[in-house]
Amino acid sequence: MTAKTKAAARRSLTELGFTSSQAASYLGVSLATVRRWSNDGYLRGYRTPGGQRRFSREQLDAFVRSLSGGGTDDDARSAA
Repeated sequence: MTAKTKAAARRSLTELGFTSSQAASYLGVSLATVRRWSNDGYLRGYRTPGGQRRFSREQLDAFVRSLSGGGTDDDARSAA
C-alpha cells in the first residue's frame, strides 16, 4: 500500500465512517456487541441508504470516553 493509498484510507474512515466490523475491531469487541450497543442506543451512528451502520471516529471515541468515566452515557448518546 502506497502512502497515497494509506492517506486515502485514513480519510475515508474519518469522512465516511467505520463499518460495524471496523468499529468492532477499533473498540476491541465483537461485531455482535457493536450491533447490540447500536440497537440499544448506546453507540450512535447512522445508516446508509442500504441499511448498513456507519460510525465516525469521533462517535467511537466519545463512546469510549463515556465508558472510561470521561463522560456520561448521555455524552455517548448525543455524539451522533
